[in-house]
Amino acid sequence: MAELILVRHAQASFGAADYDKLSDLGWRQSRWLGEHFAERGARFDYVVRGTLRRHAETLAGMGEGMGRVLQAEEDARLNEYDSHALLHAHTGGKGLQGTDRRAHFRALREAMYAWTDGTLAGSAHEPFAAFRARVLAALEAVRAGKGERVLVISSGGPISTILAEVLRMPARGVVDLNLQTRNTGITELRAGARAIQCVSFNNIPHLDRPDRAGALTYA
Repeated sequence: MAELILVRHAQASFGAADYDKLSDLGWRQSRWLGEHFAERGARFDYVVRGTLRRHAETLAGMGEGMGRVLQAEEDARLNEYDSHALLHAHTGGKGLQGTDRRAHFRALREAMYAWTDGTLAGSAHEPFAAFRARVLAALEAVRAGKGERVLVISSGGPISTILAEVLRMPARGVVDLNLQTRNTGITELRAGARAIQCVSFNNIPHLDRPDRAGALTYA
């Protein structure tokens, strides 16, 4: 039975010109996570990540915390959906300029519900069925086997899609899980020959301490 450790990337640069890079806090989060794994003597037989910059930088920060370079294979199927394309389709191209963070995520929730329902207008975005299929194909590739303990660095959407599949949730469950995912949150799965079980979801033991009270983020 394989143990799959799914990690959502550290805090990216929400609101900046280039979202796809870690913030200063994101780098600290990833190093703290690496330190957490090092303190527990964690070893991984195989590491795989998406191809986005925030995935690579999260893994690099974890390596700094663990005191060693973590080599990983890349799999673009673990990349996030395009939230800008979903919001653009949802708003009819008007965008959300000038809105605050809460308004942004309220609109994103509505756009994602329509996306998972198959009712989101337009064709510029990746259909949810295609997104789900590629994520689950990546999961099967991981299960096919390169070790008994596998580290996966990805994003909230793919991790939530995998968990919703494991828990047999409806498509909208992906949205509800996704908007709860915390930066550097850890989800643990055990994968046997016939089934996958969820051991834990969205844990942040490396942030759960008084001096890191302001380090909990979701974007």
